[in-house]
Amino acid sequence: MMHKIGISLIYKIVLLVSIAVASFSCKESEHNLIPNSNTEATDSVTGNRQLPEQFKDYWYAGKAELTSYELMQERYGEIRQGTAVTIFVTEDFLPDAQVKANTQSEENVSVLKLNKTKKFTTGIYSYSIMTSTFNPIQTPKHALKISNSVQEWCGQVYMQLNNREKFNIISHSYFEGEADQELTLNKTWLEDELWNLVRINPEELPTGDIEVVPSFEFIRLRHKEIKAYRAHANIKQGDSLSVYSLHYPMLERELIIYFNSDFPYEIEKWEETNGTAPNDSTRLKTTAHKIKRIRNDYWNLNRNKDTGLRDTLGLK
Repeated sequence: MMHKIGISLIYKIVLLVSIAVASFSCKESEHNLIPNSNTEATDSVTGNRQLPEQFKDYWYAGKAELTSYELMQERYGEIRQGTAVTIFVTEDFLPDAQVKANTQSEENVSVLKLNKTKKFTTGIYSYSIMTSTFNPIQTPKHALKISNSVQEWCGQVYMQLNNREKFNIISHSYFEGEADQELTLNKTWLEDELWNLVRINPEELPTGDIEVVPSFEFIRLRHKEIKAYRAHANIKQGDSLSVYSLHYPMLERELIIYFNSDFPYEIEKWEETNGTAPNDSTRLKTTAHKIKRIRNDYWNLNRNKDTGLRDTLGLK
């Protein structure tokens, strides 16, 4: 009899402690931007995102968000002055061909597209870099496609990822040893997709120790192997500005994105610091600070009379 009473008492104590801990954890998470560390990356997520009305009003108004930035780009051990532009816009996407849909269909996938450009000069010659990333909006899955191109007077390189059964990647380069590559990677976090995730829902940003494929721009400019690297991600929420950071110990790379804490979570600036050449202790930082942000249907503004809008953005 005493044995049964003892077991019953222990069970009640354990139950009460469990309830208390659960209650405390729920209350504590209400004050965090990221309630739970999201370290696993998967495409097996079921269910759709619940999009608030303000999201629909902002992103489905038939306009793109254009932001220009003053760019200070590190290249060849020196800082180069230039400009960067981010173009965020929603569009219908063909899931199989993985290109923009020209007609409406139930098969189309709504994506948030980011075209991110950089332009700067190195001495006598110029650089032009563009990365395009397509994240599905309705489902919290990986980017459906990422492409990157770099043009400069020595030549050009191109790299593309398609999200299929695995990540299928092709890469073309004029550098020896990088000419033409095709490979597949297991699905994991992609640095380039995190920019869109900031805009869709910052609470989904991964934190803690994670595996990440670095930005395609970084891989091409630094001639790194195309694969996932160990990284540590962190987020800090401020009253007006939140900060998301990504640090790769092996690559000596750090990315820091500063974005508004309230919807629509506009990106105000960012910083990139990369490892330098052997025996060089200098670690120069690439920075981009907002010049101007506007919203319009830029695809309809392609006449000579529309050129003045570039002045609005501070672009030459």
